[in-house]
Amino acid sequence: MWWQTILLSLRETRRNLMRSILTILGIVIGVAAVITMVSLGTGATASVTSEIESMGSNLLFMMPGQQNSEGGARVEAKSFDYEDAVAIERDIDGLAAVAPMSQGSSQVIYGNQNRTVSVTGSTNGYITCQNWLISIGRAFTDSENRAGNAVCIIGSTVREKLFGSQDPIGSIIRLKNISFKVIGAFESKGAVAFGTQDQNDFVMIPIRAFQRRISGNTDIFSIMVSAKSGVSTDKVKEDIQLLMRERRRIAEGKENDFTVTDMKEIVSKISTVTGILTGLLSAIAGISLLVGGIGIMNIMLVSVTERTREIGIRLAIGALERDVLKQFLLEAMVLTSLGGLIGIALGLSTAAVIAHFLSFSTVFSPAVILLAFLFSAGVGVIFGYFPARKAAMLDPIEALRHE
Repeated sequence: MWWQTILLSLRETRRNLMRSILTILGIVIGVAAVITMVSLGTGATASVTSEIESMGSNLLFMMPGQQNSEGGARVEAKSFDYEDAVAIERDIDGLAAVAPMSQGSSQVIYGNQNRTVSVTGSTNGYITCQNWLISIGRAFTDSENRAGNAVCIIGSTVREKLFGSQDPIGSIIRLKNISFKVIGAFESKGAVAFGTQDQNDFVMIPIRAFQRRISGNTDIFSIMVSAKSGVSTDKVKEDIQLLMRERRRIAEGKENDFTVTDMKEIVSKISTVTGILTGLLSAIAGISLLVGGIGIMNIMLVSVTERTREIGIRLAIGALERDVLKQFLLEAMVLTSLGGLIGIALGLSTAAVIAHFLSFSTVFSPAVILLAFLFSAGVGVIFGYFPARKAAMLDPIEALRHE
């Protein structure tokens, strides 16, 4: 009986195909929008989280200055120096690596190749902190670090653009017209989230070489600290803050003139923000389901009026009120379920296309897809009940007289 009723509902849907398509349009748009928003939001969160985690595990990032109370630009403060990094490495327990770092940009020249790249001045601790792997060549020696020798390790993009398939080890490149010897090359890490930057397009040189030959000062832009596995980053962060307050002679009761950020905090904040935005956008998209439900109710009311004589004949030959109610409820559910299926397919494909152009992967949640489908079917029950009830309550005699 149920199967026959479903077949009858499909027949009625096919009989008025264009009207059925227009009827379920709101459901299709609503479900597609919800699926797209949730998939993109979850995918964006996963991409950013993965990118931050690829920078290094148990990573702390320290910069001079503080964000002002209104959340605007940073309040400037005295820069760090190389001895600050040495003190952290010497006095703080549980550290895997410490990397003082300064950055800038410069033209790199090799033969007839000339391009602008990011230049990072640091120590071998930078390689550990950011989980870089050296594909060929070697890292800096202690003497090269101390003396600030003109040696460098290049990213995979720089290697490809300047050297192609040629072995770069031992070659001489020029940064700001200063010759640097290539001693190593990093493995590729891929583009950062959303494809806005290629993190492999850089040259790393010893921090003292950067200070003497590139920046011309002894300032340290930031200090990265990687805690050992199993060591609490909260404890490390607290110890670093106490040490730096002492070294920078900050009086008790005064605010720090530096910031220590745990990368796990950034991941948590990003997940929270994207979750809220995804929820809000999904709720807005869900309004389309409400609009679609109202459209279903209006069309079903029209259908009841058009089929009044048919309903009267069914009631006259013995059909019960619950049979008529069930038929019209199922018709509404079939319409909204079809709309839900089409919306799911449209939402998944739309999310995949947008993610492709934004260069990050989507994350499709089976639970969200199932919930969207069940919600679309539920819309049919809720908004189809009143028209179905109206059809079931028709008087058979009055219905048979209807023209």
